[in-house]
Amino acid sequence: MQIFDAHLDLALNAVDWNRDLSLSIDEIRRQETELGMAGIKGRCTNTVSFPELRTAQVATCLATLLARQEAEINHDFGCITAETCYAMANAHLAYYRAMERVGRMRMLTNRSQLREHIEQFAQSSTAPLGFILTMEGADPILTVDTIEEFHAMGLRAIGLTHYGVNRYGGGTSTDVPLNASAFPLLNKIAELGMTVDLTHLSDPAFWQVIDHFGGPVHASHQNSRRLANWQRQFSDEQYLAVINRGGVVGIAFDIIMLQEGYQRGISPRLATLETAADNIDIVCQLAGNARHVGIGSDLDGCYGCEQTPADLDRISDLQKLEPILRRRGYNEEDIALIFHGNWQRFFLQALPE
Repeated sequence: MQIFDAHLDLALNAVDWNRDLSLSIDEIRRQETELGMAGIKGRCTNTVSFPELRTAQVATCLATLLARQEAEINHDFGCITAETCYAMANAHLAYYRAMERVGRMRMLTNRSQLREHIEQFAQSSTAPLGFILTMEGADPILTVDTIEEFHAMGLRAIGLTHYGVNRYGGGTSTDVPLNASAFPLLNKIAELGMTVDLTHLSDPAFWQVIDHFGGPVHASHQNSRRLANWQRQFSDEQYLAVINRGGVVGIAFDIIMLQEGYQRGISPRLATLETAADNIDIVCQLAGNARHVGIGSDLDGCYGCEQTPADLDRISDLQKLEPILRRRGYNEEDIALIFHGNWQRFFLQALPE
């Protein structure tokens, strides 16, 4: 079944990790193994490439610009200055433009383009991957006006924070509210008609965005605290806030968001795709229907299949969810909504005409 994946860090993998995503999963793993990368987090265990996305029937995705500012230089992820974050986000955008030139990707910036892409992908086995440009963490936004520049280049969704605290407020694993600079940025995002991604906000910042921002909201890759009880996940109350605003929640497949107490490199992988289906059930039960949950896989988000559910080796394994959901009593219409329909509906409303 066709998939709309609301969170893929494709440019990070291609630019930051220097991967050729035109290759097969097995070939990328082989190359990295021969380069002696075995044992390095996320290496030799990748789950996403363009051929594998086609096998997985991923028709459309939210593709990220991700450049997190870090205070120190002794880290393996992030940039030390805001200006470097800005440069890296532009590098990620340049990668997507290069993929458009060779016909592997197609940027979707309005409803008409999304409608055309949905039809084209259904009719052609060679249709490119459609993508809506999103920014994970607003560190590249140097001033409020910078968002206008990125919007003109196709940006249609943005999350304010990532891990830790940035100049716009608190993110994952913090209890810090929004900074004063976040509010004029939210006003500009609303003025431009963009959607705010609530993923990776601290709890106080989450509720401030809900209260202050009147535009469309979604949560691209956001699991439940019932399954993994730490701040990265949403409480039932946060899920309901997204549902009540007409938003959609994407279920992620990083095991740290599915398995209680999971510790990287220590815990055995006990969570499976059935656990991900449990998370889908939670959202559906809260909503009273299947109209507010989808897929936001976050696969290859600086990890590989060493940190996915035990029965997920590559992104095409997402198709295993279909029979799991069917056994749980979901009908074909509901499964189609979860796989692609809910995100399509959301963006056919959130994007400009």
